[in-house]
Amino acid sequence: MKLTANKRKRFRVSNKVKKVAPDERFRLSISRSSKNISAQIIDDKKSATLISASSIEKDIKSVSKVNKTELSKIVAEKLAKKAQEKKITKIYFDRGNYKYHGRVKVFAETLRKNGMEF
Repeated sequence: MKLTANKRKRFRVSNKVKKVAPDERFRLSISRSSKNISAQIIDDKKSATLISASSIEKDIKSVSKVNKTELSKIVAEKLAKKAQEKKITKIYFDRGNYKYHGRVKVFAETLRKNGMEF
């Protein structure tokens, strides 16, 4: 099966990050669409999602009209809060096939401000 360019790029970025990252850290995978953004913290050893946050969730969706960058800030704050409750502070950031620019950059910076290390 031949992979598309986006999937090849995603695998390339993810594999580079996995090789460099230490074993005691979890992976933060991010995905975004034209309107929404979601992220999850994954334990690769167990292949299990530990924490997730998305702009589709009811409490975030109920926020009055905000632009997409503000939405990514809200989702990042919620994810950081959930991670602190589970005592997760060190992660590695898997941006997938997205550039570290715009909403993805705002998401990462907001996580750093809220105590996450990557």
